Amino acid sequence: GEGVRSDCYVEIAAATSGGIQLALQSKVAALYGGAIERLARAACGFYDIEHAAIHLEDGGALPFTLAARLEAAIKRAGPDRHASFQLPHTPRHFSSSKKERLRRTRLYLPGNEPKFFVNAGLHQPDAIILDLEDSVAPGEKDAARILVRHALQHVNFYEAERMVRINAGELGKEDLREVIPHGAQTILIPKCEAAEHVRAVAEEVDSLCRQHKLTREIFLIPIIESAAGVLRAFEIAQASDKNCALAFGLEDYVADLGVAKTAAGTESLFARSMIVNAAKASALQALDSVFADVNDVEGLQASTLAAKTLGFEGKGCIHPRQIRTIHEALAPSRDEIEAATHIVAAFEAAQQQGRGVIALGTKMIDAPVMKRAQ
Repeated sequence: GEGVRSDCYVEIAAATSGGIQLALQSKVAALYGGAIERLARAACGFYDIEHAAIHLEDGGALPFTLAARLEAAIKRAGPDRHASFQLPHTPRHFSSSKKERLRRTRLYLPGNEPKFFVNAGLHQPDAIILDLEDSVAPGEKDAARILVRHALQHVNFYEAERMVRINAGELGKEDLREVIPHGAQTILIPKCEAAEHVRAVAEEVDSLCRQHKLTREIFLIPIIESAAGVLRAFEIAQASDKNCALAFGLEDYVADLGVAKTAAGTESLFARSMIVNAAKASALQALDSVFADVNDVEGLQASTLAAKTLGFEGKGCIHPRQIRTIHEALAPSRDEIEAATHIVAAFEAAQQQGRGVIALGTKMIDAPVMKRAQ
C-alpha cells in the first residue's frame, strides 16, 4: 500500500497449469523487474511449485526482504513446506560475540519492519535487537521469524552485537530454530520469572548447536519484567553459564505491580537494585530498561545517570537518536578520570612502600577504592 518503504506484499495462489505467472507492481520494475521475477521463480522452484499465480507489490524491498516475503507466502499457502529458502551466496559461517563486551546501548528493531534494519548499524549501537516478541502482531510471527533469519544472513550490522528477542514458550522454540543456525549471537529471554525458563532456552540452544555443528558461543540475556522475576533475580542470573547479563523490563514490571511509572522512578528502585545486585554477584552485566520518550533528551540523560549510579552498565534504545546521549551519560567525566588517575598513582606508590591504606586529601584509599578507580 501507500507509504510502505523497503518492503513488499506477496500473494500466491496455486494453479494447475500455465507455469509461474507473476503480476508485479513496482516503481523500479524497469530496472529490477527481471531480477524480482527470477527470484520469485527461484523460490517457487525451491519448493517444487510448477504452476502458480503470484501477485507482488514492491515498495523498494531489498533482495533479502523479497526472499523472506516470498518464502512466507509460499509456506502459508502450503503449511507442510518446512525447508528454508536461501538466497545465492548466503553466508555459512558467523562470528561469535564476547561475554565481556560493551553493551551500553541495545537498539530495538521491530522484527517485521525491514525498513529499520539496513541503516541500524550505522548509528553505532553496541547491539541491535531484532525483536520477535511485543513489536510483532500475533498473526505475523511466522513472517517476522523468516524475515529476521534473512536479515541475520544478509544485513551488515557492522560492529553491533546481533541479538534476537524471542517469544515465550513454544513460540520461542520456533524462533530459536529459525535464528540460531543463521548468525544470532545473543538471545534475549522475555518475561523471565524463574531459573527453569533460562535453562529451557539454554538446553534448546545447545541442542540446535549440536544439530547444526555450531562451535561459536551463543549468549543469553534474561529480561526480568515482573515481581516474581525480581524476587528470583539471583537464581535467574545463576541459571546458565551462557548468561552474559540481566536486563530490566520496566513497562511490564509497573503493569505487574499495578502502579504508575514516574519520572523519579521510586516505584522501580527496589527492582532495579535487586537486578543490579543479582547481576554483580554473578559476574554479569546489568542492563536497564528503555526510556520511552524519544524527544526528551534531558529526561533520557537523567534516567541514564540514575541507572549508572545504581550500577547499570547499559540501557535499551527505541530510537537511534538516543544512542549518543546514553553513551555520553555512561562515560566517565573528565573529573572522574582525573580523580581515578590520582588514586591509582598514589596507591601504587604506597604499595611500593609496603602500605595497604593511604590518605589522599581527606579521604582514605584502600584496595576496594583502588579497584573502582582502575
